[in-house]
Amino acid sequence: MELKDYSLLTFNQVCRRTSLSRTTLWRLTRTGRFPSPINIAGIRKAFVAQEVDDWIVARMSERDIDVQH
Repeated sequence: MELKDYSLLTFNQVCRRTSLSRTTLWRLTRTGRFPSPINIAGIRKAFVAQEVDDWIVARMSERDIDVQH
């Protein structure tokens, strides 16, 4: 895997970026409807910013498809 310029986001940053609560974020992650965080040190976890951004773009695409119908 080629290492690119990946940035990591904390749970609080993801909550702000997506307007989701921590509870909703965990629920979506557990059900596979949101990218899973990665372990970065011990119990510390973070989300890959690009994966979160891709998730947001996918939600926008779904919205645009719904509007067209």
